[in-house]
Amino acid sequence: MAANYIYVRGGSVLLPQGQTLEEGEVHCRGDEIIYCGPREQAPPPPRGAKCLDGSNGLTMPGLINTHTHAAMTLMRGVADDQTLHVWLNEHIFPLEANLTAQTVYWGSLLACLEMIKSGITCFADMYYFPHQTMRAARRAGLRALLGETLTDSLARDGRRRQALFRRAREFALACRDSRDIRPVLNMHAVYTCSPPLLREGKELAEELDLGLHMHLCETREEVENCRQTWGRRPVAHLRELGVLGPRLWAAHGIWLNEEEMDILAGHGVGISHCPTSNMKLASGRADIPALLTKGVGVGLGTDGSASNNRLDMFREMDLCAKIHKLAALDPAVMPAGLVIELATSRAARLIGWPELGNLRPGAPADFIVVDFDAPHMTPLNNHISHLVYSAQSSDVRHSVCQGKVLMENRWVGHLDSEEIKAKAGEQINFLRRRL
Repeated sequence: MAANYIYVRGGSVLLPQGQTLEEGEVHCRGDEIIYCGPREQAPPPPRGAKCLDGSNGLTMPGLINTHTHAAMTLMRGVADDQTLHVWLNEHIFPLEANLTAQTVYWGSLLACLEMIKSGITCFADMYYFPHQTMRAARRAGLRALLGETLTDSLARDGRRRQALFRRAREFALACRDSRDIRPVLNMHAVYTCSPPLLREGKELAEELDLGLHMHLCETREEVENCRQTWGRRPVAHLRELGVLGPRLWAAHGIWLNEEEMDILAGHGVGISHCPTSNMKLASGRADIPALLTKGVGVGLGTDGSASNNRLDMFREMDLCAKIHKLAALDPAVMPAGLVIELATSRAARLIGWPELGNLRPGAPADFIVVDFDAPHMTPLNNHISHLVYSAQSSDVRHSVCQGKVLMENRWVGHLDSEEIKAKAGEQINFLRRRL
């Protein structure tokens, strides 16, 4: 029993609703938090329990990355300073045409290593070879939302279409009851998925009760091309096809007008906000304050490393707060406490895994300890402010997911970081040789 018991001693604890408890403790047994409260009321840990040092730190929920493409760590820096159209069509798609299972595995494992060291304990992925990403996530010990990705290029004839949906069904059924992997269906975008493909994907998601994950209104070109091709903008297009609904969350949502925001709110569709990627590709700025005011669910995501170039949710929190203050010329917009929720509890609700994202008895045992002892975190006047405006991913001291220590004092002992980096280098060299 003691081997499955972990507790954090010392430091403070971030409770639900943004409350900070000084001198608190968090205890978990197996994959469940059994205590989160004042130190003086904490239960005595059993002999042999694992103690993590929380002194000069803050224990908080693990961060949730609501949109990424894990294996694209291999493409970090290969096509920077390009428009999205050029970036995708002239650089990324040609590389992806030669992907293999091993390529995706090592790229995903590199992403998992980076996410552990950045305090991320759960990620929603949209990519190919999801079995390989699942293999990497399980080796790393992270939770993930995974599934097949639908595009017309993968379903360009009847045989390939049937095979794609067969794989999607088999993957979803294989992991639907697991505690660490949630199956979803990734419908890439309106510009890569024809109406029949979108309808069939929506029907499969309804049949198997899957979440739906896609890109939406990322660029002006996407919106205009949809209008020219189908006579309507992307949100109206998806509504006409019956795709909108509470099982769908969409990345970006930059070029939404007010009517479309109301439509998304009315259908329970959420938005994954990826500020770094949106800025770097110059796609635009999603109006997150307006979406939140209208009741649209929002969570933060990193997007893939090819357009970010880091899987760093602390940077996303910082930028999320600042770009919206700047746009509104109002420093009170997007306060730090709200932004933390977008990376934890609100992110969990967005992806349909509401048990995650909070520290409380009965919740899954996913938490991190952030070190507040560095010069840039001193003096400690406000935990919440420091998490958003001062903290860096390198300040994450410990990471626990599913009741297992993934990182202790910055050391990820169960993964060979040198092997992973070497294999990742081999795989991108393989892709380049195939061009």
